[in-house]
Amino acid sequence: QVQLEESGGGAVQAGGSLKLTCSGSGGISSLSVMGWYRQAPGKQRELVATITGRGATNYAESVKGRFIISRTTNWSAIFLQMNSLKPEDTAVYYCNYRRQTYEVWGQGTQVTVSS
Repeated sequence: QVQLEESGGGAVQAGGSLKLTCSGSGGISSLSVMGWYRQAPGKQRELVATITGRGATNYAESVKGRFIISRTTNWSAIFLQMNSLKPEDTAVYYCNYRRQTYEVWGQGTQVTVSS
């Protein structure tokens, strides 16, 4: 069973940076897609960024040019470097693992950006 654990969230002022880490265990496959999603209060969970086993990345338009997703070569962890943070980036950020029909979510980490 894959397990995910996020860390690195916190409170920061607008324009600041944070780096989130998602540590995976339990048989992470290089054939999977891993990524970050976020959910703000009163809103649906939305895609932030994903990365495939081949290193292909995909970003939400709202974070392009500000956020960078990366991973370790053995898939033990993925990261989200968040720069130029805005108040609208405030949300709980979730790590996601998906391989075919198998999907796992982390418990989430809070990111709060003040103006």
